[in-house]
Amino acid sequence: MKFLVDESCDFVVVRALRQEGHDVLSVCEMAPSIADMDVIQLAGKEKRILITEDKDFGQIFYSFTGKEHTVILIRYPNNIRKKLATDVVSLIKLHSKKIAGCFVVVQPGRIRFSR
Repeated sequence: MKFLVDESCDFVVVRALRQEGHDVLSVCEMAPSIADMDVIQLAGKEKRILITEDKDFGQIFYSFTGKEHTVILIRYPNNIRKKLATDVVSLIKLHSKKIAGCFVVVQPGRIRFSR
């Protein structure tokens, strides 16, 4: 699968997805500090799933995007971030067909899908 990982996201997610063989672009490697709208447009243009820890993408997703966008918002507190990478990889393995066109919120022990 193809992903665009926002610079707000822990880089451990980038490494874990690449290790699984996914095509992953990282905003912090390509264009640090670009605007959120530019990030979401790039994800849509390249048909990539956006992974972020920035809650602002919720409003952008519901206000400005169509079903061609998929956003995964990670909400993990600092005290349990050790499971972050494995939980994101598991999400992709278990729900890859279900996430298309969704706004997905990933929290410890909980995944929410909405359109």
